[in-house]
Amino acid sequence: MTDDSGLIAIPGATVVLRWTDAVRQPVREEADGEGRLILCVPTDAGQATLWAEFGDASSEETVVALEPGAAHEVQLGLLFGETTTGRVVGQVRDARTHRPVVAAEISVGSRAAVVQSNRTGRFVLSGLPVGEHELSFRHIGFSPLTHSVTVTRGHTTEVDARLSPDPVELEPLVATATRPRRLEIKGFYERKYWGEQVAGGTFFTAEDIERRNPVRITHMIADAPGVRLANCTLRGYGCKLYSSRGSTGFASGGCLMNVYLDGNLVIRESEARWVRPPESINDFVLPIEIAGIEIYRGAASLPAEFSGSDARCGAVVIWTK
Repeated sequence: MTDDSGLIAIPGATVVLRWTDAVRQPVREEADGEGRLILCVPTDAGQATLWAEFGDASSEETVVALEPGAAHEVQLGLLFGETTTGRVVGQVRDARTHRPVVAAEISVGSRAAVVQSNRTGRFVLSGLPVGEHELSFRHIGFSPLTHSVTVTRGHTTEVDARLSPDPVELEPLVATATRPRRLEIKGFYERKYWGEQVAGGTFFTAEDIERRNPVRITHMIADAPGVRLANCTLRGYGCKLYSSRGSTGFASGGCLMNVYLDGNLVIRESEARWVRPPESINDFVLPIEIAGIEIYRGAASLPAEFSGSDARCGAVVIWTK
């Protein structure tokens, strides 16, 4: 990973890899001190799309054809400075069955370039100028669909397109969402997608928090299955979060969960104490300041970046806006 000149290595840049023809969870890894990263490819993968990210900078996407036993070297140049482009990602599904539509063609306005949805119906459009664009969706056996989307600097726009089978008369459905770039870089949306597929965690977005409008965020977190709130004062201070998945369980006082704030561990379960003050997370983060929350009730469901020998009780991961 280098800058756009190809001469300066970028240590710590994040590489994102999505398998094109294999049903596997995307890979998200950081480069080493020399800006390099080595990945082992599964034998059933024939193609992958990858790009690099560092802060608000990102590289263009590269498609790599993978051959068993062969080594593939790819250089990704990060584009720094004022960017005038954005990105659209999404999924194409059948409006009647809700199943993914494979190899649907997606084009932007009058551009000649066309991308196709993969085997899960997902697609990526990179390098789009900031502003309004018209997406066109086409596939044999479905009615054509057009949809206007706004590309915003610093955000990824997500589109959920539903194609109506032809000649069945159904109204086409399109849902559009804009998500914060920071949460995407931190991997929140990928963990949310895969975690909800296998019931591996509970996730709250800023919209969920706004709808609930909790006075204290610990009270909303405690509504997740298998999580208990204890030691709260009358004013809601000093609250601690316990999981039922640990070896101690609720019956013997509970199993104190690790708590992360913006990737930093602020409560460590194994020592049952605060790594740094104050006494409760309610004291230094307000619900309106939170962009996303991840709740993992046991060690088995924890992503690698939040696991460890002292993570038997699971973790609560909080990201601020």
